[in-house]
Parts: sequence; C-alpha cells; structure tokens
Amino acid sequence: MAVVTMRELLDAGVHFGHQTRRWNPKMKRFIFTDRNGIYIIDLQQTLTYIDQAYEFVKETVAHGGTVLFVGTKKQAQEAIQNEAERVDMPYVNHRWLGGMLTNFQTVSKRLHRMKELQAMDQAEDGYAGRGKKEILMLTRERTKLERVLGGIADMNKIPSAMWIVDTNKEHIAVSEAHKLNIPVVAILDTNCDPDEVDYPVPGNDDAIRATTVLTRVISTAVEEGQKLRKERELEAAKKAAGDDNKDEAAAKSETSTEEVAPKVEETKEEVAPKVEETKEEVAPKVEETKDSDK
Repeated sequence: MAVVTMRELLDAGVHFGHQTRRWNPKMKRFIFTDRNGIYIIDLQQTLTYIDQAYEFVKETVAHGGTVLFVGTKKQAQEAIQNEAERVDMPYVNHRWLGGMLTNFQTVSKRLHRMKELQAMDQAEDGYAGRGKKEILMLTRERTKLERVLGGIADMNKIPSAMWIVDTNKEHIAVSEAHKLNIPVVAILDTNCDPDEVDYPVPGNDDAIRATTVLTRVISTAVEEGQKLRKERELEAAKKAAGDDNKDEAAAKSETSTEEVAPKVEETKEEVAPKVEETKEEVAPKVEETKDSDK
C-alpha cells in the first residue's frame, strides 16, 4: 500500500510552487512545468522522494532515534504540534532559538527552569509568601518558556534527524543541523536550495493542507518505526530467553554427567574385589581337582 497517493497530493495542492520570478534555479529538476506564472512541481518525483524519506525516518526510529519536527510559520504550526504529539516526538512550532541544538547545554538549563515554574504553579502552596507582582512575573516567564520550549520539554539530547517545513524560514535550524551532522528531511518548495537537505520532499510549503499531508506522512513513518522497534526488542528478548534456556539445559546435562561418573567408578571398584574373590575361590578348587586326578 502506498504511503500517500497522487490524488491526495493533488487534492492538498502539493504540486503548486512559487511564482516563476521567485525560484531557485537548483530546483529546476523538480519542476514539471509552469502555469499562469506559477511553477508546477513534478509529483511523480515527489512520490519517489517521499518513499525515500519515509524509509529513512522509519529505520531511524526503529533503531531508537528521535525526530525533531520543526515548522514555525503559521501554515505549519498546528500540523507540526499535532503530528509530533501523536507519535510522542519533540517539536518547535513557534520560534527557533539560536543555539537550540548547538548550545543545547544552555537550553537544558532553560528547560529545567521551565519545569521548576510548572511545578511551582501546580503545587497548592507554590506561590506562598510571594507578592502579586512577583507571581505575575513568574507566570509570564513560565508562559513564555512553554511557548518556545514546551515542545522539547522531554528532549534530553540532540535529535537523530529533523523534519523541517520551509528551509528558508528555518535556515538557522538547518545550519545547526549541518554543524552537528544531523540529517535533514524537509519540504522543498521551488524557492528552496536542495543542497541543504539530505532527504528532500519537493512540494508546496505554504499551504496548510499540503504541509499537513506531508507532515502526517513523516509522523506515520515514525509510528511504523516505533512498532518495528518494539517487535525487534521482543524478538531479541525471546532469543535471549532461548539462549538462557539452552545454557541451563547444558549446565544440567553437565551436572548429570558428573553425578553419573562417580557412580560408574564406584561400581567398577565394587566389581573388582568380587572378581578377585571369585578367582581366589576357583584356584583352590582347581588345585584339589588336580590332586584327586593324581
């Protein structure tokens, strides 16, 4: 079954690019034609690149990786938050703070501060002994931090990959990803630079329906990767249990062999004297027979 169909892409307007006067020549290979002064993106290529991006994201998550969803423009904010939360992945959908990845240690301190303020707000006596003005200032600080950092509250390390809507607007995020060698998966409109992206998805990054459809594709890849990871972990656990059972069986077998060996030795020792006694008893009788014959 296809990840997404041509009809779904057409209905969402993924094929509409920018005006012909606003374009990046590097995107020429992804353009099918132009109509009424607007470039039309080749959706056949889009489907091919979607498959590649989907497979990459799925395997990244299957191996324990995380994907950071980024889209701060109004057309992408809702889709970024909804799809990221659906698959329990971090996201940034309001403002990208410079150094959010390259200076993650400092950002972690701000996250810690945000959690302190949240705990204070949730506690019954969290604001005890504080004046109204101070409480108002603390509330504003918490609200501001939640707006900017709320989506990455549980992100305790830099992501394994990033999904970006509009690489031109999110150029700082793209730059930080490159510095840290984080693979970038992104929508490429006709005014973008494909050289900045590791896994491009040619398409419209300005329409709400288009960004929603493409972001849902990536979140579905994440979801499938999570299922695959659980299956692999279950198989590994079963295999480990099987190996333990084999080791236990081998140990029992070895123990049984050790217990049998002494018994065999004891039997040999018991038999040996009896054989000697029999020989001794037989010998005199033979002698007596010889004497009587004489």
